[in-house]
Amino acid sequence: MQHHNSLIHGLLKPMPWGTFDKLVDKHGADKHVRTLSTKSQLVALIHAQLSGATSLREIEATMASHEARFYHLGATAPKRSTLADANRMRPVEVFAGVFEALLAQAHSGLRRATKEAVRLIDSTSVSLSTLSNDWASYEAHGAGAKLHVVFDPAAVMPVHFAVTAQRSSDIGAAKAMPIESGATYVFDLGYYDFAWWAKLAEKDCTFVTRLKKHTKTTLVAERQLPADVAQRGGVIVDRTVRLAGRLKGTRRHPLACDLREIHVVIETGKTLRIVSNDLTSPAAMIADLYKTRWQIELFFRWVKQTLKIKKFLGTSENAVRIQLTVAMIAFLLLRIAHAAQRAVASPLTFARLVRSNLLHFRTIHDLATPQPPPPGKASTQLDLVLC
Repeated sequence: MQHHNSLIHGLLKPMPWGTFDKLVDKHGADKHVRTLSTKSQLVALIHAQLSGATSLREIEATMASHEARFYHLGATAPKRSTLADANRMRPVEVFAGVFEALLAQAHSGLRRATKEAVRLIDSTSVSLSTLSNDWASYEAHGAGAKLHVVFDPAAVMPVHFAVTAQRSSDIGAAKAMPIESGATYVFDLGYYDFAWWAKLAEKDCTFVTRLKKHTKTTLVAERQLPADVAQRGGVIVDRTVRLAGRLKGTRRHPLACDLREIHVVIETGKTLRIVSNDLTSPAAMIADLYKTRWQIELFFRWVKQTLKIKKFLGTSENAVRIQLTVAMIAFLLLRIAHAAQRAVASPLTFARLVRSNLLHFRTIHDLATPQPPPPGKASTQLDLVLC
């Protein structure tokens, strides 16, 4: 008789288990562990993200009722108290290392060939309960955490992320992130730091962002807009400028070079002052690059709604960091699986089908195909007719 694996078994095939074992040994994650191994913890959390489980009790009950499915994965069903302790105490570096290894594997297969890598930077906030006040309290908005992401719009996946308390600034997290030489970085006003912009330029990176209303510039030269751009609207000004003056406490401006200032009128009638160190590309192209920033907003919305990261399984900083890291791992697994099949075009529909069939004996290739009734069992409609 042919053996069939469950859907979650197929989804976890790309996992770099060899790297995972090395990380567990390196950080001593399984030292003195009696019942729940780090692998079982990871499988349980991935199952929770993909199935939409919102509590430790739900994870315990669901996995216990399908224990045979997880046995073939080398994992055991956890007790909720044991899983809670593991989330609070296990080193998050193990899960972060798994994300990096899986990302390298996924990114090489999913990214499209482009002349330059484009990176979108932004953050999103997630609310936490008052039990997290010891590390995530924030008087203005209550306890919360921030997920900072560097996003690749070509491969449609994050390439770097960090988790901080909500009170932390966006630019502080960005300064700690690695910079890819030659990449184009697109970001909004939360990353308004001329010294950091200069650091990007030193790495041969292009940046595209906005200027604040009060920021003054010195005109170097006006640029002629192409006739088709002027007629189509949107871009109304294209000029070469320099940032005026110097920063407080310094003798010179950290970004003392020619920049591109482009004025764009959006649908609401508001005019945006876009600035870039790209002095050669058409103004419309730079304006379009800034528009791609909305892709990371869509990513945040998708992750929050589909992977249910609005509700957390623990209150400690370590537990929150682990859950957000596993959410990013689950997203990569979904992207890899969706790209490997052709039956379901919509990523959202695919994720919903994965959720409803996660522990069934199915593959990613037949999710859109209705399952026949079990052998020897007539259809419901026929039963009604015979009755």
